[in-house]
Amino acid sequence: MGEPLIQKSLVEIKLGEYGVGAATSVSDPTILPQVQNYKRQIASRLFPLNREDIDRKVPDAQYHVSRKIDGEFTVCVFNDGEVFSINPGGTVRVGLPWQAEAADALTKAGVKSAMIAGELYKVITDDRRTRVHDVVSAARTPKEMETIEQLHFAVFDLISIDDENIDTPYEETWGKITSIFKGDVSVDGGAKVHPVETVVLKGHKDVERQFQKWVVDEGSEGIVVRSDLAGNFKIKPLYTLDAVVIGFTESTEDRAGMMHDLLLAVARADGALHVLCRVGGGFSENQRREMLSDLKDMIVESEYAEVNSDHVAYQMVKPEWVVEINCLDLISQNTRGGPINRMALSWNTTDKIYEVVRRLPLVSVISPQFVRIREDKSFNVDDIRISQITDVVPVPKADVDAHGMKLAHSSVMKREVFVKELKGKTMVRKFLMWKTNKESEGNEYPAFVIHFTDYSPNRKVPLDREVRISNSETQIQELWDELQAANIKKGWKPYEG
Repeated sequence: MGEPLIQKSLVEIKLGEYGVGAATSVSDPTILPQVQNYKRQIASRLFPLNREDIDRKVPDAQYHVSRKIDGEFTVCVFNDGEVFSINPGGTVRVGLPWQAEAADALTKAGVKSAMIAGELYKVITDDRRTRVHDVVSAARTPKEMETIEQLHFAVFDLISIDDENIDTPYEETWGKITSIFKGDVSVDGGAKVHPVETVVLKGHKDVERQFQKWVVDEGSEGIVVRSDLAGNFKIKPLYTLDAVVIGFTESTEDRAGMMHDLLLAVARADGALHVLCRVGGGFSENQRREMLSDLKDMIVESEYAEVNSDHVAYQMVKPEWVVEINCLDLISQNTRGGPINRMALSWNTTDKIYEVVRRLPLVSVISPQFVRIREDKSFNVDDIRISQITDVVPVPKADVDAHGMKLAHSSVMKREVFVKELKGKTMVRKFLMWKTNKESEGNEYPAFVIHFTDYSPNRKVPLDREVRISNSETQIQELWDELQAANIKKGWKPYEG
């Protein structure tokens, strides 16, 4: 028996045997990167479509069509009877009943180790479908064992079996899944781990009929369509959103005189405008000409700047136009399971300027298309409310007051200045190390920063700067020592002023 998969001392027990930990509780540090890499791969291989695209973009072929579950993408990790699950964000879960069922099924199938991809979801007994919000709430703070029993796992792929990566045609992979996990979807008990509900169909007409049945008639989130010959598709209904226009860019060259695209935002409950997306499709040429003329009369100042895909800066405008857009999907996490941060702005009505508030989690909008200007709506927290998004996907901190979320102040750890005289002129080298106290705010903020300034009046470019960052206090100290060793040699003296 080798080292245990999980360091139990790093797992917080929530209820009974159920516990939650971070990726640091996993003994094998390669597991989380494998999960994140797999998530990136499947995201790149699933082509998003809406129902209207089925006839045009789904070729006639044999497909495995699965009901899309609105849950949390999760990987089940099994080795020598031990089992846990981990998501791309690094959240580890142990002691769930479905995990025991999974371990039993794998053991009976003669499997010694495995990584199984699936969807963690909560069984809902009323008429509505399960939502990812239900999973998050149940898994974070379960109040009774019944809640834990309602967490199930729908298997849709095999990442590895007995230390061998699975790279077989999906038809063969699906055969292995159904041979190992024989249980069916069940609401009244039964299999808590099972193959995702799937049918084998031929041709786009059958796919469209299945979409009608599962999505339109029964209210599922969508369908996933896999073919070894024709490709893989994620087919969902179009989402419709109302957002306010806060900026625009102008086309160039042969399309000069036309609006290129718009920068849109939604309103948080506190009135802050949260930058949502850019939209450049769905406009007629006449609309592009007319909009550009009107938008140029609405230009205002802004502390915040953003560029479009052509690296052209948006000209910011008064938040007056509300537009309707549709999109294929709303994604609230990156492939590593982290938040997708967008800038929140405050519109200063007195000075007519956008002021920066801070970056906060929102979403990526997939394939947005302009539909129309909403003449019946205006810039207010109801007409362009952020809940249009949070009703669909969970967005961390969506309900907090953005203005009240002040970032922590940095604290200086070290500051040293050295001087040297050369040819009658003074050269200066400064070292400054600080702790940001913002590392919990996301990947944009390292825990520690070193700023090195080298001023030499004898050089062609007198001032030079270097920055070093780290999330480790030990490493940042090592970087400090290396910088000083490389730059403070004979002739340099500490400056005490």
